Amino acid sequence: MPEGIRINKFLSEAGICSRREADTHIEAGDVAVDGQRARPGSRVLPGQEVLFMGRRVQKEEKRVLLAVHKPVGIVCTAEKREKDNIVDFIHYPIRIYPVGRLDKESSGLILMTNQGEIVNKLLRAANMHEREYVVKVNKPVTAPFLRGLAGGVPLVELGVTTRKCTVRQLGKRKFGIVLTQGYNRQIRRMCEYFGYRVEELKRIRIMNILLGDLAPGTYRDVTEAEYKKILELTAHSKNDPVCGPKEESDGH
Repeated sequence: MPEGIRINKFLSEAGICSRREADTHIEAGDVAVDGQRARPGSRVLPGQEVLFMGRRVQKEEKRVLLAVHKPVGIVCTAEKREKDNIVDFIHYPIRIYPVGRLDKESSGLILMTNQGEIVNKLLRAANMHEREYVVKVNKPVTAPFLRGLAGGVPLVELGVTTRKCTVRQLGKRKFGIVLTQGYNRQIRRMCEYFGYRVEELKRIRIMNILLGDLAPGTYRDVTEAEYKKILELTAHSKNDPVCGPKEESDGH
């Protein structure tokens, strides 16, 4: 058995990027092992120094996957120039980043991790992973409106039609919706198509992970049972990088 760990896997497990993205960086000369430019298939031995774009990579041995209740006003980015970025807001002791996005004016469940390998599997629309939302709109919900949302809505600006989905009324101006896509501001665009305006939007579930009674601005560790279930649900999922204007951004 070859010694060490393949460099693309090393970078993925360190939370830098997915394996496929790592391969691209390796080809571009962005990665070095003990001062030597890495090649596709290079292996990292214990004690060797890995540099990614000139910065030392510290592989985190501890797997971190958090369920976070993002409040309204916090931005799902690791970009330090954004003063309300979620990474600084959570202030976790080791490097983690959000899995997908929730719009600044939306609240609810978002996952944060240091595991690059799982991110694209969770985000790819082709993998059909469910997200559930509770939505409050500006006027009474009607049966035709709910049927329209459930049947698929053309998003002309994006050049797509949404998948059929499950929708149920929860109150006079409130409904629940389960999506397997996450186009930019998808639920807001879907509602606008029928003349409705979203006033409140909260994500309450990602796959098997529930928001529950987690207070806004707080987080919890995903349990071992929940993590094992995620691994089961993503076992056959693609992990290609999410890219392009029509790919899932998980933003609502």
